[in-house]
Amino acid sequence: MLANEMTPDNKYKSSLLFGIQRDLVCKYLEVKGGLTVTEINEDSSSWGNYRNIKIESEENMRYEELTIEGRNAVLEAFRAGKTIDKLFVLDGCQDGPVRTILREAKKTDCIVNFVKKERLDQMSETGKHQGVIAYAAAYEYGTVEEMLERAKEKNEQPFLILLDNIEDPHNLGSIIRTANQVGAHGVIIPKRRAVGLTATVAKASAGAINYTPVAKVTNLVKTMDELKKQGMWFVCGDMGGDSMYSLDLTGPMGVVIGNEGEGVSRLVKENCDFVATIPMFGDIDSLNASVAMGVLSYEIVRQRTAKKG
Repeated sequence: MLANEMTPDNKYKSSLLFGIQRDLVCKYLEVKGGLTVTEINEDSSSWGNYRNIKIESEENMRYEELTIEGRNAVLEAFRAGKTIDKLFVLDGCQDGPVRTILREAKKTDCIVNFVKKERLDQMSETGKHQGVIAYAAAYEYGTVEEMLERAKEKNEQPFLILLDNIEDPHNLGSIIRTANQVGAHGVIIPKRRAVGLTATVAKASAGAINYTPVAKVTNLVKTMDELKKQGMWFVCGDMGGDSMYSLDLTGPMGVVIGNEGEGVSRLVKENCDFVATIPMFGDIDSLNASVAMGVLSYEIVRQRTAKKG
């Protein structure tokens, strides 16, 4: 008899194993569940002998935090083509190895931050950062061109989600998950002032990150201008606009969702074709960013479905 429970760290833990040989249990978990035994503790109780086995799924193991510390490790990550979202370097450090790392960083879209030693010490998990710490993307980024090609292959009107400085990784993960469910062809995020594809984002996406591409762009407004030239329209969710039910959202559409605290920035909002307001009847006047994205996106799905029918 085997009873499982989920632990706070998202690992599975068996409660009781009665009279089952350890090797058979481990083999069963690996074959049937794709699970790997990582820790075994023996104990006894009035129920007889049992073992607590802590196991991790292969999926969860993929989501280890991708923090790279130390000069050689960071340099080799760049040279190996690993996608580095952010690089933190000890302020004032300009020796040979650090200059080499900075040259490699300039070849990519990596954001470089020069910080004090105290900040690096706080960030370090090993205590041996050598003045350099890099945050690598948990997944590779896609491109806007790939998203448009996906729409073309499916013979569908392009449907994209654009995020204006979303900083909460759980929100980004939830948005990617919903984007997959509404049939969006991809999610676009800005290079700066926004969370990237971290391990937390991957977990929150519940696997959708494997199917829905995410592109990182330098300038969101410029990207919108380029997409407009290809026939796309943009609607942002914000207060003071028209009811989303009164807008025609059936064409090639990009949904723009703003920052959790500040909403859609002025320049991005001015570049949108529509400002859609979600009707609210409660005592507060806002929705979580990922919820707002879901509500507005499903209105697009509803309108497109009705038009087909």
